[in-house]
Amino acid sequence: MRSRSYDPDLTPPWKKQQPAPDVPAGPGLVVEEITTGFCGAVIRTEKTAGGPTVTLEDRFGKHRVFPMEPRGFLLEGRTVTLVRPAPGGPAAAAADAGPRRTASGSIAVQGATARVARAGRIYVEGRHDAELVEKVWGDDLRIEGVVVEYLEGVDDLPAVVRDFAPGADARLGVLVDHLVPGSKESRIAAEITDEHVLVVGHPYIDVWEAVKPSALGIDAWPRVPRGQDWKTGVCRALGWEENTGAAWQRILSHVRDYRDLEPALLGRVEQLIDHVTVGFS
Repeated sequence: MRSRSYDPDLTPPWKKQQPAPDVPAGPGLVVEEITTGFCGAVIRTEKTAGGPTVTLEDRFGKHRVFPMEPRGFLLEGRTVTLVRPAPGGPAAAAADAGPRRTASGSIAVQGATARVARAGRIYVEGRHDAELVEKVWGDDLRIEGVVVEYLEGVDDLPAVVRDFAPGADARLGVLVDHLVPGSKESRIAAEITDEHVLVVGHPYIDVWEAVKPSALGIDAWPRVPRGQDWKTGVCRALGWEENTGAAWQRILSHVRDYRDLEPALLGRVEQLIDHVTVGFS
């Protein structure tokens, strides 16, 4: 009996490998490299002697360079082939301008949807703190599934922590105002010893001071006499209406991104995000 040669046209459709769509590797596009499982945002593409390559950056800032091989990447769970953006196209123009950044300075994730909220939380002292964190880190928090809540002060922090019942899969981070040696806040923070809780703070009397004066067009934050309400004193010294809610909205409107905030606050918020998300992908 004569054998029949293989005819690819007779292969059932369900056995045929489906073609992987070509996707322009625009900056900020988040993909997973199939072989290594490395997940990151596109930083750049380059033409090399061995073929085109793409550089990815993960959320920790680590860079990896991969060949742009056919069917080499996953995009939202689908196998794709990354290609260099067409010259003069929108993706190429974006590549020339560099990847889009969020207000916190991290690479923006194109087309990303919010992750289901984690059990862990970040607590801040008040509504103004929460609004500032949301404005600068909101995109990052939604990608990571981290919820920020405010406490209206930290006097009852030990009881709040006990009620929260932190654990390895429900870590808690707390941002405290005026966390300096000898302060009431430092004594309260010292009572928290749970390994799944991180309490950090900034040195400012109020989160208002964490906004750089230059962002508001002033030389420095006013010195308010001891015993006087600090926010009201600031409004008086700057000639603003003595309405602290309106004053805060004025301040917040001048915050564009992380560059308008003091480093002492930036580092602490990043610490809290890392603490709450550690051990999770």
